[in-house]
Amino acid sequence: MKRRNATQIIRGKSAVDGAGVNLRRVLGPGNIRSFDPFLMLDGFDSTDPNDYVKGFPWHPHRGIETITYLIEGKIEHGDSLGNEGVIGDLECQWMTAGSGIIHQEMPKASARMMGCQLWVNMPAKDKMSDPAYGDITKEMVAVVEEESAEVRIISGSYKGVEGHFEGKYVKVKYLDVKLAPDTTWTYSETPNDETLFIYLLNGTLAANESLNEFENKACAILFTSSESESSTNESLVVRSGNEGARFVLLAAKPLKEPVAWGGPIVMNTNEELNLAFDELDKGTFIKFAVGK
Repeated sequence: MKRRNATQIIRGKSAVDGAGVNLRRVLGPGNIRSFDPFLMLDGFDSTDPNDYVKGFPWHPHRGIETITYLIEGKIEHGDSLGNEGVIGDLECQWMTAGSGIIHQEMPKASARMMGCQLWVNMPAKDKMSDPAYGDITKEMVAVVEEESAEVRIISGSYKGVEGHFEGKYVKVKYLDVKLAPDTTWTYSETPNDETLFIYLLNGTLAANESLNEFENKACAILFTSSESESSTNESLVVRSGNEGARFVLLAAKPLKEPVAWGGPIVMNTNEELNLAFDELDKGTFIKFAVGK
């Protein structure tokens, strides 16, 4: 069995964002090339509401999709187009910013706030598409039960089971995997020419060749194939520690396009970036009318 190698382990660093939210910034601008089309990954896990209740008041996005997945907690959200709702335990919001949206995300005090937000780049030809939401409730998520693992399908498919949601612009496979203690898990459904990584939410996990060096939660592990341009599927193999492990697995084809990144806006050129901020100043940023 040919295996993908764990070639990068990104532990990230503590950060404060929004109006004062403490989080773990794992992926960012320095990881664009290796993790393409994935741009940013923030993890959060707290039992202290003071870490997050100030939230993320109204702010713009353009050119990306944001995927917010909660293991535990509650986040209220709303946007400039009149959408509003709540993300709860084991639920996901998949927001396509496209040509532009202004929204807010306001976490509510919970016994525990645990999850992550992922930014996915959009292809140049689609960056000015109409914004959209894909709310994935707990009831929509297909679950595959294995002997020592539970796999929840947020998007894509696993072992022939199709998830409820599929990205329109970038086909992202998004699995939530929960392993029992001291369990070896093998995955071989992603072609070698796709970027594949996992983000360890909780517990400990070994991903090195001998499966004997364990990583702690809140790190991203990139798995690289030996024949990256091949359409064959080399396997990912991991082993949980004595407390078990929970992680999300993410995979998608890289875009291999230039990236111009300015805060909440990601385009392909600096000219496009400058135009977006100029439109924000002039009040012409929003292209999609309510009720369209």
